Amino acid sequence: MTQIYLYQNEFVAKEALHISPEDRGYYFGDGLYEVIRVYNGKLYEAGPHFARLTRTAEALRIPLPFTEDELSAQLEKLIQVNELHEGSVYMQITRGAAPRSHPFPASAEPILMAYTTSYQRPVATLEEGITAVTTDDIRWLRCDLKTLNLLPNVMAKQHAMDQGAGDVIFHRSGTVTESSSSNVMIVKNNVIKTHPANNLILHGITRLVVLRLAKQEGIQLEEAAFTVDELLNADEVFITSTTAEVTPVIQIDGKAIGSGKPGPLTRQLQTAFEATIPSK
Repeated sequence: MTQIYLYQNEFVAKEALHISPEDRGYYFGDGLYEVIRVYNGKLYEAGPHFARLTRTAEALRIPLPFTEDELSAQLEKLIQVNELHEGSVYMQITRGAAPRSHPFPASAEPILMAYTTSYQRPVATLEEGITAVTTDDIRWLRCDLKTLNLLPNVMAKQHAMDQGAGDVIFHRSGTVTESSSSNVMIVKNNVIKTHPANNLILHGITRLVVLRLAKQEGIQLEEAAFTVDELLNADEVFITSTTAEVTPVIQIDGKAIGSGKPGPLTRQLQTAFEATIPSK
């Protein structure tokens, strides 16, 4: 089956899609993106994703070429034409094409591109957990914006892969922030702690869902900074993201977390999260 992309307001075969070499996303990473999970052919938590997209676009001063309702309808059609059942929709908006120059171009038109990817839930890692390593967080100070500038994340993820770990956990001078593409939560004495949603982390949509679920489940939770030492001595650690869902972290920097197996609060939240997945 030919993969169909959404490009501006048109649905185009992947092979027929051409991006201008003057697109500012190519030159400068001058753009933003979102990844929305699709379960049983349905967008999951689309509203918060659209809200974050709008917030990032406003901060970057990129005018969105659509309304939320228009975008939602287009993405739903994209899911249908690609016959996507399980997977995700990736979309990005760049400032547009213009001769290379740092200032905003006067007349560039923002460019929307989106496509679907098919994959199943990460059952093995959800069940068994992953290992991680820590590294310095050298990213810029607006990590709350979901921009295309991901080279530090890419380098950090490869650093983890080179050491045989599943992911990397960032820290700034010993204060844990997040992972390469997920938020990080620890459990100590039945209390969950996660970094506040400020400019140092991305305000994850799955993070938002987990905070809501923790409250519903009666689990005590603190949005407060914690250290690498607290991370390594936690009873449980898990990461949250659109693709990782609620994934246990069982070892960090070679040290077992808790019993070295996924913990009870992690399991409780996994079960609660599964209950939010839309049915067929």
